Order: sequence, then C-alpha cells, then structure tokens
Amino acid sequence: MFRKSRDTTTGPAKASTHAPGKVPAHPVPRTRQAPRHPAKPAASRPTGQVAGAGARILLHERSGGITVLTLNRPEARNSLSEAMLSALGEAFAAIAKDAGVRAVVIAANGPAFCAGHDLKELTAHRADPDHGRAHFGHVMETCSAVMQSIVRLPQPVIAAVQGVATAAGCQLVASCDLAVASSVAGFCTPGVDIGLFCSTPGVALARNVPRKHAMSMLLTGETIPAEHAARIGLINRVVSPGTEREEAIKLARKIAQKSAMTVQLGKNAFYRQIEMDLAEAYRFAAQVMVENLLRRDAAEGIGAFVDKRAPVWEDR
Repeated sequence: MFRKSRDTTTGPAKASTHAPGKVPAHPVPRTRQAPRHPAKPAASRPTGQVAGAGARILLHERSGGITVLTLNRPEARNSLSEAMLSALGEAFAAIAKDAGVRAVVIAANGPAFCAGHDLKELTAHRADPDHGRAHFGHVMETCSAVMQSIVRLPQPVIAAVQGVATAAGCQLVASCDLAVASSVAGFCTPGVDIGLFCSTPGVALARNVPRKHAMSMLLTGETIPAEHAARIGLINRVVSPGTEREEAIKLARKIAQKSAMTVQLGKNAFYRQIEMDLAEAYRFAAQVMVENLLRRDAAEGIGAFVDKRAPVWEDR
C-alpha cells in the first residue's frame, strides 16, 4: 500500500492545517507483466530543506513503482514559490535516477491545484537595487528547467488536477505527459489581466493545444472548464470530483505494467521528433524503431504475442 516517506520540509514555518489527500491503499497487482526486479524502497529525503522551516510543501508517497508527489501549500493555493520549485526539481532529479519508479503522479492538496508563481514573493524583490531583474530571471529560468525536467524524465508523469490550474500551474499540467482532472477543475492563463502576459506558460500550452485555442486562453485570461480542456487536448480525462487522484494512479499502474525500457525509449523519441520537420522526424523515428526491435523486451513481447502468453519484462 502507499506509504508516505519523510515530507519535504521547506518554506514558511507555519504548518498547513489541511489533511493530505487520500491515496488508494490497494497494491500494484503482481502479474507477469510486472518487473522482475523488486521495487526500491520509498525515498526518504528532505528535499530542499530550509533550516528552521517546518511546513511540508511537497509530500512524497510510494507504492511499488508509483510515486505520488503532492503540492502541499493549500494556504497559498500551491503557488510555485522558490522553495516549491526547488523541491520539485530535486524530486525529479532523484526520480530520474531511480529505476524502481515506473510512473509519477503530481497531485495537490486544497481547493486549488496550483495558482502559478508566488506573486507576493516576486513583488518583494522590486525593492532590490536592480528592481528585481536578477531575481525574476532566476525564478523564470528555474521554473523553465523544472518544466523541461518533466518532459525529459524517463518515467511518464500524470497530473491529477482537483481544482483550478492557473498560469504556471496550467503550464505544469501542460508539461505533464498525461492529465486527469475533476469535472470541477478549471484552467487559465490570466496574466494578461494583471499586465503580465503568460509567455512561459504559453510555451507548454502551445505544444498541447491548437494555436487559436492557446491564443484565446492567453489573450482573454478566461478560465476554461475541464470538459473544454479535454476537447482541445490539454487534459486526457474528466472524472468525478474527488476521484482524480485515484484515477491518475490507476492510469499510472497500467503504464507501470509495460516494459520500462520501451516506455522510456518511446517517451524520449516522441518529444524529440515532435520538434522536427516531417522528413527528419520519420528518419529519426525509423532509427528508434530499429533500436527498439533489437532490444530484449521487444523480442520477448513479440514472442509472447505470437505464443499467446503474457510477456515477462526485463526492462532491457
């Protein structure tokens, strides 16, 4: 069953009074598709710890090959403060090296999934000698690096969205490989309403939805409901309120039963080819297919299909 590792302890000292979201207790089914190697024990590292701080802003939970990262700043609508960005960056760096993690779910506690950048934190630096230029650059570069680390992560990442995802919060959802959202969730890039165009969220948004839908969100700042977000391709599934985390974990478990080698190879190839022109993309993808065919798990999977039996993956 899911067990909570030591929580990330960064940010303000005041602890949240919100209870962490519930996670289904049933374990990953033991099938022949499961990896032969045992899952590594849950990580127990205080990511991005700040001396004297007690608030747990990023919770880590692990069951078998599934890791759930939960944004836990409900009093600040889970905004992406420097501490939160640091915690996420460190968590992704550790997960990338952990072969026992086969899929990741990003969830959040409280009514909002993520309200984007911490505007109070940003505003405080307008008093700096350079009026905040260096700090603003650091935050935007850090956030961009975190979003790219999701794309580059070997494991698939699934967003479980229970509430509104605003600006960089919408960017976080768009950066994930898959997204499951509650029917009451909403998505918006409202920076234009406060004189701050959502340029970096627009990078992820434009790579998920058609251009005119992306520009509509960026130019109007209007919140779109989950059903509309699904229609334009920003999210994959709309589910009943309160079930989004469970449904995301179910989806993660389904992926975790595949060959980790195949999933990693495929995810990397997908994001690389999508930035190429058509002819270059086909040349690259053909080479990846050849490499994939020569791997042990491809031979096993094809043989199992022909023999009408379940494959036994070795992730190589």
